Amino acid sequence: MFEKFQNAVLNGIQSPIQRNVILIGTLVTFMLSIAMIAPSKMVLAKMLPGKNNDTFTIYTTLVEGSSIQQTKKVTDCVVGLVQREKEVRDLEVFLGMGAPLDFAGLIKGSHLKNSENVAEIVLNLSKAHDRSEPSYFMVQRMRPTILKECGSIYKGTTISFVEPPAGPPVLAAIVAEIYGDDADGIRKLSNRVAGVLKSTEGLVDIEIMQDEIYDTFELHVNSTKVAKSGVNIKQLNDVLYLAFEGMQIAVKNSDIVSDQIPIYLSLSKESKKFSHKDIKAVKAKLSSLKLMNKMGMMIPITELVELTTKKSNPIIMSKNLHQMTNVMAETDMVSQVYPLMEARDVILSTFSDKYEIEEIGLFNLQLTDKQTSKIYKLIWDGEMEVTLDTFVELGAAFIAALVLIFLLMVIYYKSYTLSGIILLGSFLSIIGVIVGHWIMDIFTTDTFFLTATSLIGFIALIGISSRNSLLLIDFTKSLMNDKNMPKAEAIAYATATRAKPIFLTAAAIILASTLLAGDAVFGGLGVALIFGTVAAVVASLIIVPVLMYKADLEKHFSTD
Repeated sequence: MFEKFQNAVLNGIQSPIQRNVILIGTLVTFMLSIAMIAPSKMVLAKMLPGKNNDTFTIYTTLVEGSSIQQTKKVTDCVVGLVQREKEVRDLEVFLGMGAPLDFAGLIKGSHLKNSENVAEIVLNLSKAHDRSEPSYFMVQRMRPTILKECGSIYKGTTISFVEPPAGPPVLAAIVAEIYGDDADGIRKLSNRVAGVLKSTEGLVDIEIMQDEIYDTFELHVNSTKVAKSGVNIKQLNDVLYLAFEGMQIAVKNSDIVSDQIPIYLSLSKESKKFSHKDIKAVKAKLSSLKLMNKMGMMIPITELVELTTKKSNPIIMSKNLHQMTNVMAETDMVSQVYPLMEARDVILSTFSDKYEIEEIGLFNLQLTDKQTSKIYKLIWDGEMEVTLDTFVELGAAFIAALVLIFLLMVIYYKSYTLSGIILLGSFLSIIGVIVGHWIMDIFTTDTFFLTATSLIGFIALIGISSRNSLLLIDFTKSLMNDKNMPKAEAIAYATATRAKPIFLTAAAIILASTLLAGDAVFGGLGVALIFGTVAAVVASLIIVPVLMYKADLEKHFSTD
């Protein structure tokens, strides 16, 4: 076996045809592996894959001004559908408020919810190892049904699914931060960006972090009419407050409780309801409330007040002292980068009708309104931004590792050629990493992404593959200098001799990495180590010997 492999290597490096086939095949394989990421998208990049959680939350948000009864009707619909799921162990509904804070709720601002048009439904699932369906598949399957049956009950209802994040805490997978000095302009632009995100395939749960502007009604007391009618302002205020909010009118003493028990009085829930959301309905309700003046006459409240319509005052958001708003979107089992690039292309092609668009940075945009000349900035954030930053930083770490290895080898060998051979042998392990992710994607039910942990595994492979090439070169050097062996025979003998320890080292790494390959978060690390090690072994035993043979080893191995 030893002699056969040695002869195969010897024949391969001495034959010009075989050498060219190996080198050209390596180049083509490398180019094809890179093409798997872009533009073919056979291997997709993502910060981290989906995490199989034991819980998730459903947020329901109706339009501003909706009643608690309307919110309850929507949540009851959602609960009815959720209860059909056999994997749901229990759930709890929080009407008009946020649920007790968890990791996801803390980031999403659940503690700020305090209005009748919002609710949260917290679901607890059976343990992950007892379920055949991951939580993210369950969410993906349930979302269309719930949106169709419950989201259409009232126009403008938003139902979103929130899972505990697998990675860094972010508002959403994709966040478009829109900055400007004009609140109306920001609102107009954010609504248009949200429309683009809603039409982008792979994006769900689109939401604008801003208050809706709706009609409110104000009561202005006519002090002249109040004075002539024989009633006073306090009497009018008390009746209005008592009717709609309720107020304490007396106390009750108890033999059990030491404190006095307050007694509240207000209209019934049915009496408080308005027939419609318009000023006529409000006037009709107020006309049913009457006050008795000093002469015993009943005076309708509508005779004493003036009712006017006014637009609500939305909250003004800011970040770093700059006025802004967020447009958020989640991804439906896809990477964040590709839908964002698609949405960005749509913005560039369609928003030019009203804005002059200038690209700033890698993805960010500056939009100038053609009519008002006001400037707005669209800054992308969220998990997408974390993904880009992480991949850039890991890429920089990988390049730094290669440069440091190259410099160390230059110091050791005093040869740029030998250092370059070691560097190239290390770099070719990326072929195995990419191809390995493609193979795993074929055999897994969900998309197997190239994640941040995959890049960590790739960086870890550099030392392993560099060590293999280093041992081959050192052994060849000793054979040529000490044994006076010809270059080709020395390379073949060194390769065949080092093959066994290289295979044993690779087998140990592969077997140890199989434990990581099945993990939801660190699966990319395991796959990168397994397939990258295979590629590193092939590069060390086939490609590096060819490169060594083409180099002038006698010159590089000569001693002073």
